[in-house]
Amino acid sequence: MAHIYFTRHGQTVWNVANKICGATDVTLTKLGHEQAKELGRKILAEGYKIDEILYSPLMRAKDTAIEVSQITGIPAREEVRLVEQSFGKYESTARNGAEFQEMKKSFVNHFGGGETMLHLAQRIYNLLDDIKEQAQDKTCLLVAHNGIARVVHSYFNDMTNEEYAAFGIRNCEIREYFF
Repeated sequence: MAHIYFTRHGQTVWNVANKICGATDVTLTKLGHEQAKELGRKILAEGYKIDEILYSPLMRAKDTAIEVSQITGIPAREEVRLVEQSFGKYESTARNGAEFQEMKKSFVNHFGGGETMLHLAQRIYNLLDDIKEQAQDKTCLLVAHNGIARVVHSYFNDMTNEEYAAFGIRNCEIREYFF
């Protein structure tokens, strides 16, 4: 049965500062690099059967994917559709800001120059449909972002708007989903 794994990149400098990264390209911290290496070691130790790693072009996800690839030997390639959602005027603001938390429930809002949740979902759902169609028995690890994690989770699970807006995963947490 075809399935995928999903992980969020390692810790970034803006994660530490409690800032929204979105499509802004920020770097991993030293801990973020170690989390990526630890994820690679976990994949090896627990015998995950992964054929390919697809990663977001943003450096925090790319660097995470490359670290995992170097440790595991799994080939990795960039997938532009995995880039994080642009949160427009909210990028670099507090992740837990009340206004931003409310805006995340508005699926057709452009966040003052960003990308709507519906446009993001279309992009990621199309990617997942393509993987499902092409994968057959191939297993991919997607390395991306928390906003992408929400969409991937919603592809496989029913969620209310509130559950969707509140959903998130930890840095380098790995999830498995079956088509």
